[in-house]
Amino acid sequence: MVSRSYSNLLELASGDSPSFARMSRRIPRIMTVPGIMADAGDDDPSESVCSDPSSSSAAQRDRIIIVANQLPIRAQRRTDGSGKGWTFSWDENALLLQLKDGLGDDDAEVIYVGCLKEEIHPSEQDEVSQILLETFRCVPTFLPSELFSRYYHGFCKQQLWPLFHYMLPLSPDLGGRFNRSLWQAYVSVNKIFADRIMEVINPEDDFVWIHDYHLMVLPTFLRRRFNRVKLGFFLHSPFPSSEIYKTLPIREELLRALLNSDLIGFHTFDYARHFLSCCSRMLGLTYESKRGFIGLEYYGRTVSIKILPVGIHMGQLESILSLPETETKVAELIKQYCGQDRTMLLGVDDMDIFKGISLKLLAMEQLLTQHPDCQGKVVLVQIANPARSQGKDVKEVQNETYSTVKRINDTFGQPGYNPVVLIEEPLKFYERIAYYVVAETCLVTAVRDGMNLIPYEYVISRQGNEKLDNLLGLEPSTLKKSMLVVSEFIGCSPSLSGAIRVNPWNIDAVADAMDCALRMSDSEKQLRHEKHYKYVSTHHVGYWARSFLQDLERTCREHARRRSYGIGFGLSFRVVALDPNFRKLALDYIVSAYRRTTTRAILLDYDGTLMPQASIDKSPTSKSIEILNILCRDENNMVFIVSGRSKNTLAEWFSPCKNLGIAAEHGYFLRMDRDAEWETCVPVADCSWKQIVDPVMNLYTETTDGSTIENKETSLRWSYEDADPDFGSCQAKELLDHLESVLANEPVIVKRSQSAVEVKPQGVSKGLVAKRMLSEMQEKGMTLDFVMCIGDDRSDEDMFEVITSSVGSSCISPNAEVFACTVGQKPSKAKYYLDDTAEIVRLMQGLASVSQELIPV
Repeated sequence: MVSRSYSNLLELASGDSPSFARMSRRIPRIMTVPGIMADAGDDDPSESVCSDPSSSSAAQRDRIIIVANQLPIRAQRRTDGSGKGWTFSWDENALLLQLKDGLGDDDAEVIYVGCLKEEIHPSEQDEVSQILLETFRCVPTFLPSELFSRYYHGFCKQQLWPLFHYMLPLSPDLGGRFNRSLWQAYVSVNKIFADRIMEVINPEDDFVWIHDYHLMVLPTFLRRRFNRVKLGFFLHSPFPSSEIYKTLPIREELLRALLNSDLIGFHTFDYARHFLSCCSRMLGLTYESKRGFIGLEYYGRTVSIKILPVGIHMGQLESILSLPETETKVAELIKQYCGQDRTMLLGVDDMDIFKGISLKLLAMEQLLTQHPDCQGKVVLVQIANPARSQGKDVKEVQNETYSTVKRINDTFGQPGYNPVVLIEEPLKFYERIAYYVVAETCLVTAVRDGMNLIPYEYVISRQGNEKLDNLLGLEPSTLKKSMLVVSEFIGCSPSLSGAIRVNPWNIDAVADAMDCALRMSDSEKQLRHEKHYKYVSTHHVGYWARSFLQDLERTCREHARRRSYGIGFGLSFRVVALDPNFRKLALDYIVSAYRRTTTRAILLDYDGTLMPQASIDKSPTSKSIEILNILCRDENNMVFIVSGRSKNTLAEWFSPCKNLGIAAEHGYFLRMDRDAEWETCVPVADCSWKQIVDPVMNLYTETTDGSTIENKETSLRWSYEDADPDFGSCQAKELLDHLESVLANEPVIVKRSQSAVEVKPQGVSKGLVAKRMLSEMQEKGMTLDFVMCIGDDRSDEDMFEVITSSVGSSCISPNAEVFACTVGQKPSKAKYYLDDTAEIVRLMQGLASVSQELIPV
C-alpha cells in the first residue's frame, strides 16, 4: 500500500534526488517493461523508461495523485505546555479537498502532494511526514525557507502571476522583471515535487493531476521518468494572449513542459485559445477538434484541451447555510440594513492590484452623484480579504482604497449612515455567507481574474433555506431573486449569462449597471436567479472533477496503443509516441539492405524532404546534386524526384543530373531522364477553370499579408507560409470553402496542405508516378528487390500506399526490402520515419558511398 512505498522525505528536503541505490532499499521498483526495472532517481533521458504496450498492468481501484503548491491541511503547534509536536486537520475551504469529496469515497483513492503553510523544522519532518501520510494520505513537500521564498514570492508571484494577469514588466517598479536565479529556484522546486511523487506513484495505473502555475514544469520531470504516466494539468489562472505571453524569456520551456501532460484544462475558451495560439506561433503546432474534443498533435502524442470552469462545493455551502450561527449573523445584518430601509450592495475581493476595488468605489461614488435618491438608502459593503502577494503595489492599492472610502463617506455620509462599509478584519466563512444572504446585489468587478467563485457562492446563498426565508420574511412559495454585476475579465463571466457584464475600467458603465440592478423588477431578478441557480447547482466542483478525470482517462487510452520514447535534454525533453509498427529508419540497416540488393527504385519528395520547408533559397545544394548523380550513375538504380513544383523549375534545378527521373506538379508531368521528353500521366487537362480561380486567389492574397500565388501549368497554389499563422489558417479555410463552391462542376480537386491551398486536375497524384515506375520495370522484365520512398506531407501518402500494396506483385519481389518513410513522427501509411531533412541527406550520403564502392572505375 502507499505507506510501504513511502520513504523518508527528510533527505529530499535539500532538493537533491536520492541515489537509486538508496531509493531501491525503500521503494518497490515498478516493472514497466517485461524484464526491465525502472530507475526512479535519474534525470538522464537515456535512462527514462521506454514504454511498451504490453507492459500495462491490470488496474484495480483508480488512484489519483493530486499535486498542488499547498496541501489542503491546517497545521497547528500543540498548546499543551510542552510546545512540541503538531496537530493537523483538513482545510474544509480548500478546493482540492472539495474536489475529493466531489469524487466520492468509493470511486477513487486520493493522495495529495504539496507544501504546508507552516514551516516544519528538519528534526520534526520525519514524524510529520508519517502522520500526514497515514492519517490524511498527504505527502508533504518540505522546502528550505530561502528556496521557497525565491520560488513562490519571487518567480510565481512577482513574475508569472502578474504576466498571466496581463501586467508587463515595463519598468523595475511595474511588475517583476525576469530573474534567472528565481527561474532556477522555480525549476528546482518543481523537481523536488517530482521526487516526492516518485515516492508514491505506480506509473502504470495511477493518474496524476497537477494544479496551477506554480508547477508548470513538473510534467516534464514526471514524463522523463515514466513515458506513459497518466498526467493531467489544470491552470486556475488566466492564460494571457500570445502578444503578452511571448515576452516571457522562458516561454518555450513552459509551453513544452505543459505539452508533456496528456490533458490541459482551462476555465474558459479564451484562456485555451490563447494557449493554442502560443503553441501555433511559437512551436508551429496545429490543433483540431475531433468529435467535440480539441487536440494538439505533439510528437505523435495527442494532448487534449479541456475547457470547463471549476464549481463550488454544494454540500459544504448548504451545510454552512443551515448553521445556527449563520442564522444569527443573518438576523443581525437584516436588523442593521433592511431594518433601516437600506439596500446592501456587496463586494468580496482580495486586497490586490487585479481585483478592481478602487474602480468599484469610484463607480459607487458616481452612482451616488448621479442618483441623489440613492443617498441614505444604498450601502456598499466591501469585504477586503488579505492580499496573497506582497510588495509596493499592494500598499498602493490599500492606500488608494482607504482614501477613496474616506472621501465618499465624508461627501455622502449622514448621521448613522456611511455609504461605504469597508471590512478588513478576517471573517469566518459563515459570516461571509450571511452577507451574501442579505445583499440585494453582488459586485465582482476584477480587472483580471482566473475564475472567481464569489458569484457562484452568492447565487447559492440567495437560494437559502426555509429558516433563512423566515428571517427574511419570505413565504414558502416566493421565488428567490439575486442580481450580479460581473466584470467581463473574470473566468466565471461566460457561465453567468443572466449577470450584467461590465468593463470595470468604464466607471460610468459600472455605475449604470449598479443602478440597473437596483431598479430592475423582481420578476426579472427571479428569472435571472433561476437561470444562474440551475447552472451553479449542477456544475459543482464534483461535476468539474469527474468531467476532467473522465477526459484524462479517455486521452490516456492511447498509451496502450503506442510505443513511447523519450528524447531531448533538460526542459526540452519530450516523448515520441509511435504506432507499434512505426519505427525510425536505421541508417545501418538500410545501407546494408542497399548493399546486398541488385535492382533498386528510389522515389524522393523535394520540399520538406530534401530541402527544409523553412529555407528561403529552395534550389538544391551542390551536395544534394552530387549525391543524386552518384546514385543515378549506378545502373542498378532508378531514381525519381517527385514534387509538386512546376516542370520548368525542376528541370532547371536538376539540369546537372542526366539520369534523374523527374515527376512535376504531383505527377501530372513525367520524364524518365534529362534527355527524354516530358509526358503526361493523365489526359491533357483543360485549364479554363483557372479563369475562375485566379481572381478568387488574388482577392485572398490582397487581404492576407505574406501570402503568395504559384501559377503552375496545370494547377494553382495559394501559400500562406509567410503570413500570420492564425490569420493564414483562417483565410485558407475560407478560401477552401469558396473554391469548392465555385468549382463544384469543374474537373478539378481543391486540396489543403501544410500552409497552402491548391487546385489541380482530378486523378492526378504522386501514386501515379509510383505506378508508372513499376509498369516501366515490368516492361523491362525487371523485379525490384529494393524500394525506398520518402516524403513529408499528405500528397506523398499515395506513393506509400502504391509501393506497400505492390509487394509480391510481378514488379516487386515478395522478399524485397521496402522502405516507405515519412519525415517526422505523425500518422502515416509509411512504416518508417526520419526526424528531419538533415537525417535524410545523411541517409542519401550513406547510400551514395555504397554506390561509389560498387560502381566500376
